[in-house]
Amino acid sequence: MDKIKIAVDAMGSDEAPLNDVSGAIIAAELKPDLLEIILVGKKKLIDDELFKHKVKLKNISVVNAEDVVTMEDSPTESLKSKPDSSISVGINLVKEKKADAFISAGNTGAVMTASILKLGRIDGVGRPTIGSIFPSDVGNTMVFDVGASVDCKPKHLLEYAIMGNIYMKNIYGVSNPRIGLLSVGEEKSKGDSLTFETYELLEKSGLNFIGNVEGRDILRGKAEVIVCDGFVGNVILKFAEGVLDVIKGKFKAYAAQGFFKKLWIGMMYGTLKNVVLKDFDYQEYGGVPLLGINGITIIGHGKSSPIAIKNMILKAEEMVVKNVNEKIRDSISK
Repeated sequence: MDKIKIAVDAMGSDEAPLNDVSGAIIAAELKPDLLEIILVGKKKLIDDELFKHKVKLKNISVVNAEDVVTMEDSPTESLKSKPDSSISVGINLVKEKKADAFISAGNTGAVMTASILKLGRIDGVGRPTIGSIFPSDVGNTMVFDVGASVDCKPKHLLEYAIMGNIYMKNIYGVSNPRIGLLSVGEEKSKGDSLTFETYELLEKSGLNFIGNVEGRDILRGKAEVIVCDGFVGNVILKFAEGVLDVIKGKFKAYAAQGFFKKLWIGMMYGTLKNVVLKDFDYQEYGGVPLLGINGITIIGHGKSSPIAIKNMILKAEEMVVKNVNEKIRDSISK
């Protein structure tokens, strides 16, 4: 079997190229016979980072890209003004079949825009989507869309449900994912025109559609796939990130109140980190997939650590191995 080639945006994360290169090294060492990592970015900086790690791995190579898309850059303008960016060059490698997938912890809008425009959509997909994983009482729930399109039509939400269904089956092993439609009430009569029309489409889709779900049902595990427009989904995602930061801050503030409180928090820290907070740690999930494009792109958090980068690479590899895009293409065509 040929090695799976993953192009890595080495200039993407907030701590680039340190975290991006370090994560790529971990993945390359973990699966030397299966993975070939292509680091994309400023060659001099990447080579310096590889030298610091004393890397002599044969499954890591470097492709130079002198431009860097910052978080402040306009996604569409960056394609024109920075054609030699690590994002553009990395996605071109996928387009030219020189890489099987691309991962980036860089500017989310720029990664999505470049992926859609350069790789194109799968036939029948009106709007590609990104989904985010949320832990629940009984497993994992994915919400689609969390920001790829803020203005959606009912047919787009149907597409999200179809693609989310395939993703949960193949990546998380859920045999028959339950599909929920996010609304302001469980009754079919609750919602706006978008949810009313989407409800009708999902009822006839042949998917395991369970009806409307509410925001609280995301963490209760009522459905494995929940669909909504990208405006609402992105608000939910950012709110969830904020809640976790507040919880961590509360623990730190409590520990700062005195020695015994600090000692008590210290005694609990292992349990909190490994049992409670681990499920909410974005590093564990390896970024979010951009589904519906003719290629594989995984988008990570700007704060991605080496572990997060490693998991993004492994998530991309899994999508290649399990032919997720081909299965989406077949399902959409039917």
